[in-house]
Amino acid sequence: MDQVGRRTFIQSAAVALGGVAAGLSGCVSMQATAQRRAGRIRQVAANWCFTRSSPSPWTVEQLIENCHRLGLPGVELLPPEHWHLLKDRGMVCAATPSHGFVRGMNNLGHHDECLSKLKDAIKASADAGYPNVMTFTGMADTSAEPNGSAVTAEEGLANCIAGYKKIAPIAADLGVTLVLEMLNSRATENMRGHPGYQGDHVDYCAKIIREVDSPGLRLLFDVYHVQIMDGDLVRRIYENKDIIGHVQIAGNPGRGPIDASQEINYPAVMRALIDIGYKGYVGHEWIPTGEAYQQLKQAVELCDV
Repeated sequence: MDQVGRRTFIQSAAVALGGVAAGLSGCVSMQATAQRRAGRIRQVAANWCFTRSSPSPWTVEQLIENCHRLGLPGVELLPPEHWHLLKDRGMVCAATPSHGFVRGMNNLGHHDECLSKLKDAIKASADAGYPNVMTFTGMADTSAEPNGSAVTAEEGLANCIAGYKKIAPIAADLGVTLVLEMLNSRATENMRGHPGYQGDHVDYCAKIIREVDSPGLRLLFDVYHVQIMDGDLVRRIYENKDIIGHVQIAGNPGRGPIDASQEINYPAVMRALIDIGYKGYVGHEWIPTGEAYQQLKQAVELCDV
């Protein structure tokens, strides 16, 4: 081999070795990242917060892509017409929307509507292999709504129990869980609170669930709403460990990102969930205030205990 050929060979070998080293370095870096992610909390992101309420809304496709990029197993509150996008990536919809929080199960005048929507959502979720369907007590006074009226807390409780006794066994038979959400009635800003909502305390919703006594009905423990109305978060997680079926989170006050500007100690909340053996999903249901991807990434890392 002449001098020029030898030099060319050495240069080519050096380039090749450099490429191998870079590849190994990348693999080590990816492995280190994977090792840093505990993964004991299965986190998902809520559709409406990032596609409708963000200052720079994502498309549904971007929501799914960004969640996949962060290593999240899915999203929540995504209508079934978009589920094929989740299926393409092997992801889940952790909580399926159904009826709304105004016309709920606390009012007999809304039962037919709620039961019909719940049945449709249960069937769609069962067919897709997705776990949960959202449900609500409803507002205490729906006099302005069709078939609406005002109901007392006692009437609302009895109506919810009667309605869920009809539908919860159907959900259970299909391997789906209805998750009843407690909402705060104190905050008056749009989608930060729901003044007039009847199921605005954990104990009220827990009583409904325990009276129905079916694996097809469980509590949606929304940490943000519970903090506003009841507080004492960790104690309430332990008290209701047998009925918590889904969890949602947001920063308080303001339902903003989970960062240093809000008051809830989310690592402690996540550790409590792990301690009670919670195996369900935790949904990021907060409204971005800036660059949504970075805020979601930061929140996911904070909750990854």
